[in-house]
Amino acid sequence: MTISFRTGVMSLAAAVLLSTPALADGSKLDEVLARGHLVLGTGSTNAPWHFKSADDKLQGFDVDMGHIIAKALFGDPEKIEYVNQSSDARIPNITTDKVDITCQFMTVTGERAQQVAFTIPYYREGVGLMLKADGKYGDYAALKAAGSSVTISVLQNVYAETMVHAALPEATVDQYDSVDLIYQALESGRADAVATDQSSLAWYMTQNPGRYKDAGYGWNPQTYACAVKRGDQDWLNFVNTALHEAMTGVEFDFYAKSFKTWFGKDLTPPQIGFPVEFK
Repeated sequence: MTISFRTGVMSLAAAVLLSTPALADGSKLDEVLARGHLVLGTGSTNAPWHFKSADDKLQGFDVDMGHIIAKALFGDPEKIEYVNQSSDARIPNITTDKVDITCQFMTVTGERAQQVAFTIPYYREGVGLMLKADGKYGDYAALKAAGSSVTISVLQNVYAETMVHAALPEATVDQYDSVDLIYQALESGRADAVATDQSSLAWYMTQNPGRYKDAGYGWNPQTYACAVKRGDQDWLNFVNTALHEAMTGVEFDFYAKSFKTWFGKDLTPPQIGFPVEFK
């Protein structure tokens, strides 16, 4: 029996439609709206990203990203069920639908992007240097000029020395096995500066106003984004819209307040007129 080209194309199209999960199952967006709350995967032990307050309430910059998405969904930033997860559970909990989305200081990499779909970035991390406000060195240029006379405290890691030397090639690198100890080394004078994530430095300085300062140099950039399950463009588009409008549009005041709270920095409002994204 001969099948016409037109009939064959129509049959193929029908087969593709029937076998497409997104069309058969609907979008996560519809599922979340019907449920009435967002299920957010995040942590609870890493300030200023996700940690417990004195009254045992989850807070932090990652948590605020969840508030932004919940408000966009329901008009209520509190409509969230939290799943407290370890870092190694971030991807499995997405792929098995235990969470709708993960916002947990997750660095975007090509390898991870093969397993989950990343949203637009909501923060750009990097390594920074913190000095005592009344210390011997005033900024990064002074540290670099001092060469081998400078000692930098850093959290112990196989890459720690290489990381520090990328910014200060001649510096002495002292490694410590806890974050508290790297700050203590600076305070006691055993170190001239601390090298760690810029977000951690910003948070520490907000907790100790006037005692420390940023050396004014950052390196080793990393992108932080939320992550959702692959294959659901409607859900990804919605979350991207919510985050985008928090950073550039109607929810900017909330994003800026959160940024100020956790990182101690005032953001410049988006310029009115031509969209800054296309400049």
